[in-house]
Amino acid sequence: MRWDDREVVLAAVDRFGWALQHASKELRGDREVVLAAVKQNGRALEYASKELKGDREVVLAAVKNKGGALQHASAELRGDREVVLAAVK
Repeated sequence: MRWDDREVVLAAVDRFGWALQHASKELRGDREVVLAAVKQNGRALEYASKELKGDREVVLAAVKNKGGALQHASAELRGDREVVLAAVK
């Protein structure tokens, strides 16, 4: 499988969010790819780029799917009231 091929990785994370762990570094920083992955499995946030772990929309999508994904969010977002409330719901 080609883990640097955006189309292939997008198809994979759409069905299996954890596939993000195999994606190229570049694709782990691709907002659309990461958003698709965390919507399928919030814990895929662990494999997102540092920048996207600090992206409010991406983190909210992740914690709404799996509250435990909060541990992989940036420190700033781990202290964000709305994000924390979404994680515990």
